[in-house]
Parts: sequence; C-alpha cells; structure tokens
Amino acid sequence: MSNDPRAALQTLVSAFEEHLAAAANRRGDDDPAVDGAYLAIADAFDAYEEALYEAYDEVTPLTVFAEEEDDDLDDEDDDEDSDEELLEDNEMLDDDLVDEEDYEDLGEDGAARARR
Repeated sequence: MSNDPRAALQTLVSAFEEHLAAAANRRGDDDPAVDGAYLAIADAFDAYEEALYEAYDEVTPLTVFAEEEDDDLDDEDDDEDSDEELLEDNEMLDDDLVDEEDYEDLGEDGAARARR
C-alpha cells in the first residue's frame, strides 16, 4: 500500500492540532478526548514515517513510545537496579575528579567556614 507522504504529513499536523485543542479544553486528568488525540498522533506519525520511507527511503529522527501499564510495578524495581548498574559501569564518581579546594568547608551548623 503506497501512501503519499504529503497527505500523511497533513494528517499528522492535523492530529497535533486536535491534540492541542483537546489539551486546552481538558476536563480532568483522564479526559478521553486528550487520550484519543494522543493515540491519533501516534497513529498518524507511524503512517507518515511509513509513507516517507516508502517514497524516499528516509525516516525521521523521532520515536513514538508506547506506554505499558502492565509493567508499572516492575519498572520501579528496574529503575533501582539500573541506577546501581549505572554507577558500577560508569565509575564517574572518582575522588580524583573532585578538586576539594573548589569547595568551602561546612561547619556543623551547615554554615560555610572561611579558608585560612
């Protein structure tokens, strides 16, 4: 199925405009109009990306992220594990990288003490 990239682009722009209007007229956190407009942007973007690729063998630098509601509880555990792995992998917190002379000493009350 061959799509015209210009028509797909116009559909994407319209989806953005509809999302803006829905967001401006939001009636609560779970407004179905905003949710629907959100999904319309994702669908229109996918169609545009496909049409652009078919016509010109080109893609955009953008990505649509899908929300996975089933993994919400697991994500909290993953975030903690990822942070620990990041610190282990990067080792950017090296004492040699910190020049202690650039920092003032703090007294017990948290006030800065003057250097002598």
